[in-house]
Amino acid sequence: MSNIRTYMNDTVEEMKDKVSWPTYSELQNNSVLVLIGSLIFALVVGAMDFGFDTVLTWFYNQF
Repeated sequence: MSNIRTYMNDTVEEMKDKVSWPTYSELQNNSVLVLIGSLIFALVVGAMDFGFDTVLTWFYNQF
């Protein structure tokens, strides 16, 4: 049981003293970058899906 208590105390100490937390403006900027990157990735994957669907539909309709 003392091992768990030591682990928890060390974890709390490290989170308070050793972790460098971003400022609120840095957090906002990074969140916007992640949102934009996710949207671009979704558009690329959606375009690829549409393209493959179109090509395969045309291919299967040939037979």
